[in-house]
Amino acid sequence: MSAPNASSDETPTRVWQEPGGPMLVEGPVEFVREDGTTVRSDRPVVALCTCRRSRIAPFCDTSHRRRVRE
Repeated sequence: MSAPNASSDETPTRVWQEPGGPMLVEGPVEFVREDGTTVRSDRPVVALCTCRRSRIAPFCDTSHRRRVRE
């Protein structure tokens, strides 16, 4: 699957990782799942789960906070 091409005059989408937390993406975001279905969020910043514990995947529900650290 390929991502849409951005022209050189557009501002790039900002994505950053929160330490021990989710991947944050400047929205709006359209997420394509493995089965081809799409989920859209129009929020200004979207948190995507990276711990695979979220009950509302692909979005973060802060389940990573309950993780027991060694």
